Amino acid sequence: MSFASDAKGELCQIAPTQRCRAQAEAYGVLLFCNQCSGAGARIVTESPDFARRLPVLFDAAFGVAFDRTPTGAESKQVFLLQQPEKLSAVWESFGYDPGETLAHHINFAVLEEEGCRAAFFRGAFLAGGTVTDPAKRYHLELATSHYNVSRELAALLGEEGFSPKETTRKSNYLTYFKQSQAIGRFLEWIGAPEAARQVRSVRAEKAVLVGVYRRINCDAANLDKVVEAAQEQIAAIRRLEERGMLEDLPDKLRATAELRVEHPELTLSQLAEASDPPVTKSCLNHRLRKLVELARA
Repeated sequence: MSFASDAKGELCQIAPTQRCRAQAEAYGVLLFCNQCSGAGARIVTESPDFARRLPVLFDAAFGVAFDRTPTGAESKQVFLLQQPEKLSAVWESFGYDPGETLAHHINFAVLEEEGCRAAFFRGAFLAGGTVTDPAKRYHLELATSHYNVSRELAALLGEEGFSPKETTRKSNYLTYFKQSQAIGRFLEWIGAPEAARQVRSVRAEKAVLVGVYRRINCDAANLDKVVEAAQEQIAAIRRLEERGMLEDLPDKLRATAELRVEHPELTLSQLAEASDPPVTKSCLNHRLRKLVELARA
């Protein structure tokens, strides 16, 4: 099962008990399904949960049954609604005149209540939406073949505080999100809190990993600097040794030089603690800089 399938399965657990919300959800289904016109509707889905929900939803919303329902276990389940009296019952619920050409616009008056608006988007997502596994990337989209519906959908989302993007793919108009916070909030709003929780959980895990990787990179960069500095110091000490200058150095400088050569892997702090007696990091750093300066002279 994919993350999108699980999310749709969670949405389908919501019982369509209130007629107005059932109608709003069915409205979203019709405007975002495969084919919808005054002559009928064709809904195709690969979600077994959604396929089981559709007959119950349309019965609760309009008291109608589909003219065709899936008969086998095909991967794509097809539902048809074509009888004129059934179509009249459906379209009149949304303020359309079945005798005229069906205008593909969203009737905002049907979605005045917050619960109905969320139900509408739930239907739109079930019929024409998908969401990727957040562990891979963040992307949620709603696709419709109706241009005006797509534009009006973006306006509705804007009223709810969302900032979606729009594009086209073949003959479809897409409204989509690529921000994890927006995807999580949208899923929770339409009735999938568990899917939303997973998005937030993955986002938190990724944030932790980013912090870890940043620390690792920072530590690696610091280690490179330590190694480079140690190599420079040891090279300076070797030059002093070749010149016969080590024996003439003050005891503290000579002891520091011997300690650095013996422990090239230690940081300044570790080297300072290893000194006998231990010294401060600042003191040891001063001695090493003095050795490098003498070798350059």
